[in-house]
Amino acid sequence: MANIILTEAQLERLKASLTENKDGSYMAKQQLFTIATLAYKMWEMMEDGQQLEDWMESKIAQAESGVVSVVKAYMYDEVEEELTGMNKLDYSDLVIGK
Repeated sequence: MANIILTEAQLERLKASLTENKDGSYMAKQQLFTIATLAYKMWEMMEDGQQLEDWMESKIAQAESGVVSVVKAYMYDEVEEELTGMNKLDYSDLVIGK
């Protein structure tokens, strides 16, 4: 097999494309943007005290509950990585006895 020679720029582009293809949550970011944009637009359009149909209120409540659950879990995962103590204990460093 012949050697393949890449420039540093080509190598960086290759690494970036491999990283992008492995990123399974790229759609989530787009979806969050869509949710936020449309929710804000509707919020601007609604008059104070305006009534929505029951099914609309139900869907909004379900969406809020779902988003809140995801954000809580996501934020916990971020904080958990910074925790110290037993969670960060490397058991290979333990010495038992002398």
